[in-house]
Order: sequence, then C-alpha cells, then structure tokens
Amino acid sequence: MNCLLLTGSRGLIGNSLAEYLYQQAIPFKPFDLRFPLGHPGEGDVLDKVAVKKAMEGCTGVIHLAGTSRVILGQKDPALCLAHNVEGTTNIIEAVLESPYKPWIIYASSREVYGQQETLPVCEDAVLNPMNVYAHSKVAAEKKVLEARQSGISTAIVRFSNVFGGPFDYPDRVIPAFCRAALSGEPLRVEGARHLFDFTFVDDVVRGIAKVIDILITKPQNLPPIHFTTGRGISLSEAAHIIVRMAKSSSRIKEAAPRSFDVSRFYGDPSRAKNLLDWSSSFSFEEAIGKFLIDLKEHLREGPLTLKRVAS
Repeated sequence: MNCLLLTGSRGLIGNSLAEYLYQQAIPFKPFDLRFPLGHPGEGDVLDKVAVKKAMEGCTGVIHLAGTSRVILGQKDPALCLAHNVEGTTNIIEAVLESPYKPWIIYASSREVYGQQETLPVCEDAVLNPMNVYAHSKVAAEKKVLEARQSGISTAIVRFSNVFGGPFDYPDRVIPAFCRAALSGEPLRVEGARHLFDFTFVDDVVRGIAKVIDILITKPQNLPPIHFTTGRGISLSEAAHIIVRMAKSSSRIKEAAPRSFDVSRFYGDPSRAKNLLDWSSSFSFEEAIGKFLIDLKEHLREGPLTLKRVAS
C-alpha cells in the first residue's frame, strides 16, 4: 500500500488534504514544523536529516510546506528563499536517495505569472515573478522540473487565493474580510479594483486528490496545472459580497494597494478540466456562505483545534 509524505500538513490546504487522505484510507505521514516538539510529525524542511527520515517508506510526496505568503517574503526575503528553494531541494535530495524514488507534487502559486497582459491566464504563460515570494516559487519549480532528469516523476500545481477554513492566517484578505464582517468592524480594502481568482479550499483539495490518483496509478510527469475558477472578482466586489452575506453593518474602507502585489489575475481552468476532469464546484458566493458558517462555529468554540488527522 502506498504511503505518502504530506509536508505542510498543518496549513490551510494541508489540514484539509490530511482529512481527505484519512477518509480515503490512504496511508500518509504528516510533516510540519508547527507540530509540538516531540510529535512524530514535527519537522522542518530545512532539516535534511528530518526530511530524509520522514521520507522512509514513502512512494509519493505532496510538498506543501514553505513560506506561503507574499507579505512574509517581503518582510524576510532570506527566510522565504530558504524555506521555498532550499527546503524543496532537501525534499528532492531525499527522494533521490530513497529506494522507492517517490513521485513529487509541488505546490506553487499563481504569483509565478506576475502581471499578465492577457486574461484569463493559461499555464503556458511566460513566468513573470514580481516579488520575493514569486521568485522563490519560480526557483523551486525549476528544481522540481530538473528532478525529472534523474527519473523522478513530478507534477506542479499552482494555487490562486485559496480560502475556506478557520486554519488559515486570520489576516489573509478573505478571512480578514469575513472576520471583520462577522464582528461588525470595518473592512479595509487595499486596492479596491484589484482583481483575483479566489478558489475554495475544498475544490483545491479535490484537484490535488485527482493528481494523487494519477500518480499512484501510474507515476508520470504532468504539465503545470493551476486550479482556478476562471472568474475574476475585485477586492471591492468581494468585500461587498461578504458584508451582504454576513448581514453585517460593517463599513468598507478603501486604502492604497501594496506596491509589491499583482493587481489583476484570473486563470483559464481548461487544462485542469481536460487532464483531470476538474472544475470548481463552488461559486464564490457559495464558498463564502459555507466559510461564514464554519467561521462562526469556530469563533464560538474559542481557540483553534486542528482536526485529529493533523494533531
């Protein structure tokens, strides 16, 4: 039976994917530096020894770990590059040393596309990273593609503004908007006309699961695939939708955009549809409605408690 290594298993996507793997009875090892010291899943991708040990017996790895936010890359470029490039290199080296030669799914970002003139953006668009985080993802993708020359099967999946669980950073844009609306506080919109392709975490996990199914059945190299809805929503529109759906009295306050952000992106979902028979199941409004319900429950319960598969 296949055993998979899931790095970044305590993150937004990782926690939801861990729950899916558990429900599907797919054996996996969680791996995340946010586990308590002494927990069997505790480990840092910058620790080569820990990575190699975690890789033992694994036939595939879903590599989600690393710096996952543009703002964190701007604040600490060296750490971002270390986590995303050096950490990915450590994963690849452990794969190459393993007798099983595990396949790799690497989690990248729509940030690698940067500012594109043509929308929607397809996966074959010229990569144009605009910030430290994006540069780190492009460099890591290159490492993953180079691993193919050593006989390793790899797939690169690119995420776009994923939201939908209480395990995310509370100051990310959609969680921040939803929390503010539920508490009646103002929603601060930095770059009201900025346009993004917001994707629901459940849809993203379903997409990753389809890639896992392909690689478990027959390890192979796949072209980069992004999980996008094909719909661009401005930050102003998102804020108004959230306030309306939360039945909130919150005000919406516009502010200047950040200088290092991409201002417009939405992706062409055709490749995911053609290769994986994947498309988003939730509209933005449906996903926000579900997220607001989950967030209300979480806020009533108090401190965050991770699901059992990632605890």
